[in-house]
This record gives sequence, structure tokens and C-alpha cells, in this order.
Amino acid sequence: MKIASFKAGSVASYGIVTDSGVIDAGRRLKDLPTLKALLTKGSVDALKVLTGERADYALKDIELLPTVPDPDKIFCIGVNYATHLAESGHPTPPHPMIFTRFANSQVGGGQPMIRPLESERFDYEGEMAVIVGRRGRRISRENALKHVAGYACYNDGSIRDWQRHTSQFAPGKNFAGTGGFGPWMVTTDEISDISKQTIATRLNGVEVQAAPISDLVFDVPALIAYCSTFTELVPGDVIVTGTTGGVGAYRTPPLWMKDGDVVEVEISGIGVLRNPVKDEVAASATRAA
Repeated sequence: MKIASFKAGSVASYGIVTDSGVIDAGRRLKDLPTLKALLTKGSVDALKVLTGERADYALKDIELLPTVPDPDKIFCIGVNYATHLAESGHPTPPHPMIFTRFANSQVGGGQPMIRPLESERFDYEGEMAVIVGRRGRRISRENALKHVAGYACYNDGSIRDWQRHTSQFAPGKNFAGTGGFGPWMVTTDEISDISKQTIATRLNGVEVQAAPISDLVFDVPALIAYCSTFTELVPGDVIVTGTTGGVGAYRTPPLWMKDGDVVEVEISGIGVLRNPVKDEVAASATRAA
């Protein structure tokens, strides 16, 4: 199934994406009002009984939210493709390089990714997100995929100069509205082996990144095993697995996203995450000053 979080008017919900539109599961399953609640209860199968129902909304009539709007944790994995290691000059790390994102740094499919006032160095990073569906601590590699609910596209938009203020990445990765997440999650029963899929990023229709998922330095089982060693993974947690070579920062000249651009991340078997790029508006940015 494809499962999306969305807003219809002022009401947030989630549901099943079909060829004819979106079936509103949040309205029907009142005790499971959000995707995170559904995952926490281990009730994804409850959606299967809704798949034959009539769609409530056309995709064009809803606002897509980040696939999991309220995750407990978002782990992002740095330099996790060999091509990105090569272009950045990093040696192959002995362990995954991890930084975190905040939920309010994310937007859904079709929503603007925001270039902040403080920088013009807004970079794209096409990635695959893993959505945790089952609680676990010290999960073995052999059992890791049993804890995955599904996969989604992700654009780990980076404010490069702020990212490089120090060796810690978090400031450049957490400006509001800089990360795209969606447009939906595809459940694991639809993708038997995620490593056989491919990922590509396009900026204004021009392909700027492309790789097979199998090129990950640390694959999905390795990341789940590692992250669950130092913290308990819970349903709705997100692991963003890293980007491949071709990012704007290492091009000559550098290629930054700007107001009016459209950026797309496509993963075979999942779909296309498409976001326009907008400049932050000074008036709203200074509202609380």
C-alpha cells in the first residue's frame, strides 16, 4: 500500500493512495487518527479492509504532509554512498555518521522547500527514508527488516555554510521547511528487496544524482542494528539513509537551489517527491523578533 499523511481543509489525517485518489483512513479508524498511531498499534493490516472503498479526495485537492508528521526521532546518515564519499573527500567511516533532524524542518510532497534568509547555499540531497514500524532495542541485522513498516523518498535539503560552521551538521540541516519527506510511504509487502531499487534527483527536470540503493555503504539492516543499539527505535521513527554523489556543493561551479526551482527525488517502486523552492519571506521570519 501507499500511505500518505495529508490535510484536507484544516483537518489533518492519513490514508491510502490509490489510482483514483485518497481513502481517508483517519476518518474511518477513529481510534487510530494518525499514521504514527496506526504504526504504534501495529495495525497496518487494518488498512487492507479499506482498500476497496471509494476515494474521498483527489490528490490535487489535499495538502500532503510529511509522511510521518510527528516522529519521535529522525536519524540522518551522512556520506553513506561511495560516490558521495569520493566527491566529499571523506574516508570510508568505520561506523555510520549520524546527525538528527527536527520534525518542523520537514515539508510534504508538493509543499515549498524554504531557502532561509541567512544563506544562498541551499543544496539538494536525494535520499531514501526508512519508517520504523515495530519497537525494538539492540535489533540484530538478521531481524532488522522485520522492524520496517515502509519506505519513502526524502530530500535532505542542506544549508551548506551553516552545516560547515563546525564539525556538527545539525544547524545546516534544521532550518524550518528545508527537508522534503514523501509523498507517501510504500509498505514493505510491495518491495521485497529495497536494495534492488534505484534513486535519482532532478533539478528543473535535469538529472543531477542517480544510483542504485545497493550502493549504500551501510545498508538498511546495518543502520537499524546500529541505531537500535544506542537508543530504542519506536514506530514512526525515521532513518534517512544518505545521499549519493552529485550534490550541488561539489560541482564546479556549485549548484544551489533558488527561488522558483523545482526539485524531484524519485525512487523506483515508491514514487516521486516533488517540491518547489521558495525564498523565505522577511516579514514572516522576523515576526517573533
